Amino acid sequence: MKRRGKAKPAKQAKRPEKAAAVKAGIGGGGLFWTALRYAACVGVCLAVGAAGGLVTYPQIAAWYASLSKPFFSPPNWVFGPVWTILYIMMGVAVARVIGKGLRGKNVRAALPLFGLQLALNFLWSLAFFGLQSPASGVVVIAALWVALAATIWRFWAVSKGAALLLVPYLLWVSFASLLNIAVMLLN
Repeated sequence: MKRRGKAKPAKQAKRPEKAAAVKAGIGGGGLFWTALRYAACVGVCLAVGAAGGLVTYPQIAAWYASLSKPFFSPPNWVFGPVWTILYIMMGVAVARVIGKGLRGKNVRAALPLFGLQLALNFLWSLAFFGLQSPASGVVVIAALWVALAATIWRFWAVSKGAALLLVPYLLWVSFASLLNIAVMLLN
């Protein structure tokens, strides 16, 4: 039997950003896909950190130990745990942004900046430790700071929580910049 009258309107999603994420194929979709997205993003960030560590670690005992350092330089054992936590926070932040849907204009603007700052993060290890050049490190870390600040600004438009996850990273890069400049001036 046919129904007469107006057709029922389609149900609208309670959260349009989730519907967009599901449509884009990267958000929503259940716990498995969400966990996979977070694991992949954190894994990529940790892999970049590990790659930088491969350049950095061999230089710590010899070259870096021979440098004059400022009074505010933390002990070497601090750097590994701090960077590990920051890389995890970066991964969670970018996973939150990706979860909003890759088709969003703000997401598309934010992700290249995130990639740029991540690449500059790795390049800093190559410049400072690989080339054994604190001056090159200053140039790269200045570019990193600008790219990271721009990333936080773009992330804010997508997910305030994701942007806030990057603030400790910006503070650490600010501190690392001062440390890098001091090492350059002292050596």
